Amino acid sequence: MKVTKDSIIGDVLDFDIETAQFFLEIGMHCLGCPASRGESIEAACMVHDTNADELIEKINEFLASKE
Repeated sequence: MKVTKDSIIGDVLDFDIETAQFFLEIGMHCLGCPASRGESIEAACMVHDTNADELIEKINEFLASKE
């Protein structure tokens, strides 16, 4: 899976639940809420005042390391 700004958080978590750590690090503690699971990474990062590109890079590096 290649994560982008348009990726939906729930889809990323469903692909690999271990990615939750990266969302928790930026203060996204409501990962089980239906609203947050349906948000794009870009939208969630705007709400949490976080750089989406940095988060995406971390997640993609993590996923690549597991291949």
